[in-house]
Amino acid sequence: MRPRPLIDRPGVSVVVPCYNYGRYLPDAVHSALSQDGVDVEVIIVDDASTDDTAAVAHRLASADARISVVIHEDNQGHISTYNDGLSRAAQRYVTLLSADDLIAPGALARAAALMEANPRVGMVYGLPRDFTDQPPPVAAEGRSTWTVWQGKQWISLACTRGHNFILSPEVVMRTEAMVGIGAYNKALPHSGDLEYWLRAAAAWDVGRINGPVQAYYRVHGANMHQTEYAAAAVDLRHRLDAFRVLEDPRLGVSAEFRARQLRRVERALSKEASTLGFREVADGGSLAAVELRKFIEGLQQVPGNVHRANTLQAAIVRGRRDPHTAYARKQLDRLRWRIWSMTGIS
Repeated sequence: MRPRPLIDRPGVSVVVPCYNYGRYLPDAVHSALSQDGVDVEVIIVDDASTDDTAAVAHRLASADARISVVIHEDNQGHISTYNDGLSRAAQRYVTLLSADDLIAPGALARAAALMEANPRVGMVYGLPRDFTDQPPPVAAEGRSTWTVWQGKQWISLACTRGHNFILSPEVVMRTEAMVGIGAYNKALPHSGDLEYWLRAAAAWDVGRINGPVQAYYRVHGANMHQTEYAAAAVDLRHRLDAFRVLEDPRLGVSAEFRARQLRRVERALSKEASTLGFREVADGGSLAAVELRKFIEGLQQVPGNVHRANTLQAAIVRGRRDPHTAYARKQLDRLRWRIWSMTGIS
């Protein structure tokens, strides 16, 4: 779909939750306030940081009336902090920006333009790019296209693959959609974002900006996605917990659709656990492979699960490493990454 330009300057609320990331806060706020084509308000929510976050936030707010600051007296955790900040959003669109991440130049206008042209789209995402110290130079903007999925279609894609296609800082939402969907689920501190996207897609269509980078995601030791395969079984369980939102009859889609998608999720996660288990065996990680086998065994209703678990167990017993398998795996991973970067699904 060919992008259409914005006609007016819609407002965007940028909620910046922060805990002990005062050193990153100025860059995050600048990336929001420097956006062209939209009117931005920034809401900084300091979750009782023990560093200088509060002082930095107040200094930034004193220099720019577009910034407001909320200080928690007691630490409430990241989910409650998200919900507090989002509840204060007053503009037509809203995005949640972690204090260590950055919004790419032009990203908010691109997302707003897609939603202005497609009133049924409640959530837009795009390509994130990671960085460790300084974000890479912004490339000259090339060809850009839009993809719009019906919400149920996007849910089906996510369930078929069992993946969360979105890191988080690249998402911009229609505030009306955010209010209707409700708060993040405090019971899902590790996979609440995936559960939130599924709830959004159950009520609204989903859009994607194809081409330009929409956000920069800082990679460091504290990132929740920086896990070894040893934690793969834990990650799979968290994802399954998020997909369990499809059991909720209040979701706004039929019981038949919800049941069918849950079966797809369980099958996809079972196959992924098997693949990761064989990777672990090839890399000498037998203990992690055992945990992945246990995860497979827990999905008792998935066709072929018994055979899948037994085959993995046999490989664990053999404990054989295969360098050819490792090479093929790297090539497949590279291909999957290219598909995801271009299409937003993998």
